[in-house]
Amino acid sequence: MSPITTHVLDTARGKPAASVPVVLEKKQADGSYALVGKGFTDADGRNKELMKEGTLTPGVYRVTFDTGAYLSQSSTKGFFPEVSIVFSIEDTAAHYHVPLLLSPFGYSTYRGS
Repeated sequence: MSPITTHVLDTARGKPAASVPVVLEKKQADGSYALVGKGFTDADGRNKELMKEGTLTPGVYRVTFDTGAYLSQSSTKGFFPEVSIVFSIEDTAAHYHVPLLLSPFGYSTYRGS
């Protein structure tokens, strides 16, 4: 399993958000971000394959969800076309779960387990 995973829950519908495009990047020394992995959430709203096990290094990461693409699948208008969550990793032996709770006009996140 990837050392960084995610889960998107559609709080307006009360169910997992499937087929959400997800991009994981790592901040470089020059301030730019380099692609680490990408994919889509599965039927349960999860992505467990953003990076290969054993490849996590300390640093600042950004996970971006294409929420506009997800909401347009159901003809739902939303305020946030994408959501980016930036977080810092020090302990490379730990697992990092970054969930997104999404509705058309709001979102929240936390460090999961």
